[in-house]
Amino acid sequence: MLLSGLSWLIAFQIVGTLIGAGLGLAVPGPIIGLVLLLAYLMRTGDVSAALESAGGQLLRYMPLLLVPAAVGIMAHVQVIARQLWPLLATLVLSLLPALLFAGWLMQWLVRRQTRGEG
Repeated sequence: MLLSGLSWLIAFQIVGTLIGAGLGLAVPGPIIGLVLLLAYLMRTGDVSAALESAGGQLLRYMPLLLVPAAVGIMAHVQVIARQLWPLLATLVLSLLPALLFAGWLMQWLVRRQTRGEG
């Protein structure tokens, strides 16, 4: 079951990569695949046991994926310190649209649920 779920996740990633490369989009293929997976899950309205199993297993190992990023920050702390203000400005300016979208999406989902659609 785990292998089936991982196969589905990889398939969505590959399709996203092909779409991104084929259309020349600046969005990474795995992100496009993630949006396609979200659309698929919203369309079916259910998460299969295989996808749930694969997602659960991947989440167990999520901290291991963060270790290289932390090491990179520690190794390049001088470069980051020199560019601190531009980095902070970029982070804040990119966080605001994400927060606005998350708030809008939450309101939309709550309205949808209260109407009995979800």
